[in-house]
Order: sequence, then C-alpha cells, then structure tokens
Amino acid sequence: MAIRFQYNKTSLQQQEKALKMRVRTLPTIKAKESALRQQVKHTKMEVERLEARLEEELRGYQGMVRLWGEFDPSLITVQSVELSMKKIAGVMLPVLGDIHYEIRPFSIFNAPSWWAEGIELLKTLATVGIEAEFQRLKMEFLDHARRKTTQKVNLFEKVQIPGYQDAIRKIKRFLEDEESLSKASQKIMRSNMERRAQQEGGTVL
Repeated sequence: MAIRFQYNKTSLQQQEKALKMRVRTLPTIKAKESALRQQVKHTKMEVERLEARLEEELRGYQGMVRLWGEFDPSLITVQSVELSMKKIAGVMLPVLGDIHYEIRPFSIFNAPSWWAEGIELLKTLATVGIEAEFQRLKMEFLDHARRKTTQKVNLFEKVQIPGYQDAIRKIKRFLEDEESLSKASQKIMRSNMERRAQQEGGTVL
C-alpha cells in the first residue's frame, strides 16, 4: 500500500507518529503470532492423539461387530455439551466442558447381557469423537487467527514501516533542500544588496 504524505512539517510529524506506533506495536504482534503458532501446534497434536485413541478403541471392540446388529442405538443419546469461552493468545475460543448423555432404561433381564458394556463403549467413542472434532474446530479458529496475525506482521515489517521510513526520508530531504535553497537565496540576495549599496555609495562619493 502506498503511504500518502505531503512535503511539509505537519505531514512529517504525522509520518513519524505512525512509524513510532507501528515499531512499538510490532513486538507485541510478533509475540501473539508466536503464541498462536504454539497453540496451533499443540492443538494439532491433541487432535492426532484423540483420533489415534478413537481408532484404538474401535479396534479393541472389533470382536463385538457381529453383535451390534442386536443393539438398540437409541438407548444412548447426547443430551447436552457444556461450553465456556476463554481467551487464548488474545483470541476468544470456546472451551469444551462436560458432555451429558441420556441413557434410556432397559430390562437387564430381557436385553442381551453385553448391552451395558455396549452403552459404555458408545459413550466412550462419542466422548472421544466429540473431543477430537472440537479440538479440530479449535485448531481451525487458532490457525485462522494466526494467519491474520502473520499478515499483520508482514504488513508492518515489509510494507508500512519501510513505507513510513521512506516517506520521512523524502520529506526531510525535501525540507532540507528547501532550507538550503532558502539560505542560498538569502545569501545571494544579501550579496546583491551589499553590492548595490557599495555601488550606490561609490556613486555618491
């Protein structure tokens, strides 16, 4: 983006103020970017851990696959999921709380004996699945915030700060040249006046 400025002292002060603000703010933005990068990395590892656990849980119960045809999946449903908000690295993110399940009563005498175990299995699988999906969404939020922060760092470092520095340099050079020309003009004018005065003085004499 082009930095707009005028060749005068007021514009110079404005450019210097804008540059100072960005130079002062840049370390904070860089620290935020670094913190977000770490959070994204940590969350990604957590997603991978939960997905691996989910696969492990499924493998552990592969022997029961034939029995699932007898199972009534409506016995267990997710009733509610508790969420809260927390600021992480300057970004407000939802935090997963308790997951509440509703388990429909069934006759332990008439139902197959393994149904109780099946309900616990589904509860475990659902919990791990919800946690994994939640962490995946959290990672996307964090990564989006990190990308925006990285863009801001690049904007400050590569565009705005060099742009303001260049504008300040140009304004200062212009003002210095203007001052030099003014001094030179004054010197020439003074020399002319002195010469004229001497000539007039000589004529009078």
